[in-house]
Amino acid sequence: PLEMSAKKPVPFLRQVVPVRKKVQRDPRFDDLSGEYKPEIFMKTYSFLDGIKKQEKEMVQKQLKKCRNMEQKEKLQRLLNRMTQQEQAQKKQQKLRERELTLKRQQRELAKQGKKPFFLKKSEKRKLELAEKYAELKRSGKLESFLNKKRKRNAIKDKRHLPSQKSL
Repeated sequence: PLEMSAKKPVPFLRQVVPVRKKVQRDPRFDDLSGEYKPEIFMKTYSFLDGIKKQEKEMVQKQLKKCRNMEQKEKLQRLLNRMTQQEQAQKKQQKLRERELTLKRQQRELAKQGKKPFFLKKSEKRKLELAEKYAELKRSGKLESFLNKKRKRNAIKDKRHLPSQKSL
């Protein structure tokens, strides 16, 4: 760089060497990162399930030992969140497996020379609901689930009815 006198005032419009700005990129939307495939992701990061299991056990042990109510409440919330995440992951895995089996069946039918048939979203939902009811029936929780659903629907119906004040 050119050495300048400190006594001389700096010009108003001085020439500064432009610095290249770093371009930030989000790997979720960038083509350089490749395509997201949940099956590959689950296989690659399957070791995390073991770590999560250990952490959950550790939190449960801490919860048993803990005497402070505030700390106990915090640990209980953490444990609940962990179990909910675990359940959500299992649910997602089941859904993925179901879709894979449907795809395999479609491929088999295509190999046999039949025209492929794809289920609509509503039909998929109906199948999912039927599966849920079958699971509840197996575990013996169907009646309590239906009672809760009836109560919920009754509350919704009451909300939509005109109130006494308006009559």
